Amino acid sequence: MDLYINTRGSYLHVKDKLFEIKVPDSEKKGAYTKHHIAAHKVRSIILSISSTLSTDAIMLALTNNIDIIISDWNGQPLGRFWHSKHGSTSRIRKAQLEASLNAEGLKWIRKWLRAKLNAQAELLRKLARHREKKREIIKECTHQIAEIEAKISRLKAQNIEDLAETLRGLEGTAGRVYFATLSHLMPARYPFRGRSMRPAHDPFNACLNYCYGVLYSKIEKALIIAGLDPYLGFLHRDDYNQKSMVFDFIEPYRPWADEVVFKLFSGKQMKNTYFKKMSNGISLNDDGKIVLITSYNKFFDETKIRYKGKNHNRHNIIQYDAHAFAKQLISKSN
Repeated sequence: MDLYINTRGSYLHVKDKLFEIKVPDSEKKGAYTKHHIAAHKVRSIILSISSTLSTDAIMLALTNNIDIIISDWNGQPLGRFWHSKHGSTSRIRKAQLEASLNAEGLKWIRKWLRAKLNAQAELLRKLARHREKKREIIKECTHQIAEIEAKISRLKAQNIEDLAETLRGLEGTAGRVYFATLSHLMPARYPFRGRSMRPAHDPFNACLNYCYGVLYSKIEKALIIAGLDPYLGFLHRDDYNQKSMVFDFIEPYRPWADEVVFKLFSGKQMKNTYFKKMSNGISLNDDGKIVLITSYNKFFDETKIRYKGKNHNRHNIIQYDAHAFAKQLISKSN
């Protein structure tokens, strides 16, 4: 499981070789609710608000290959504790660097962007099954996305720099068409006008930003486990102090996060009370985060889909893809 600690004043430490989480009782001052969890049941620990973490909890996590992530209020990872022996090899990272400077990197970017667009179209087709009156709008949108995907597939160059702006432009156009269609399918009480980052301008984008933040952390961990450098990207490689490969590699999996969020709204599981207004936008409150994370974990961990001839959950698929990426980089560099 992923252990999320987002209640102010919580305390995580070790008792009897188990993680013990003490959560303040909201109704009784000075009282705590205690939860005990065995280390082998935990994959990662995410702390997103004022809480306390003991060194024995850090040591227990590190010895059990559990990463501890510190995130901001929006779910965006700010830093992490990670075992120094995470399995990275200089050979993989050298191949990654070489690919970023030649046509190999462009091949991967094309692959990831095409996978993203195909996943967006597939999600819309899935939504069309139960929305007969919207099918023509969805059909037109998926047709436009398919045309853009075809354009990306035909792009050729010796390196990414020659086509970076073109790729961003095509991806941006597809995104605007896609999100405009999702907006048209949303319940009338929750309209949104395209993507708004930080801060979000509406509840849908607030949930989407938070869900992406959680997914960023999962992508980063998968890359590190596979021996890849999360900072050495292809399309985003010139962004200073940014985890550029995370931004590149995440693209095919974004529509999964979109599906989680959309289903919460279309299923009327999101309430106005789950959001709080900020000076220049809107964000999820603690109750809203619990609802979103519960749905996210069920979708990514519990629900299995067919992949490479076997049934896998989505988190395992991401890790499988990261290892396959690293393996192919090495084979190309030989």
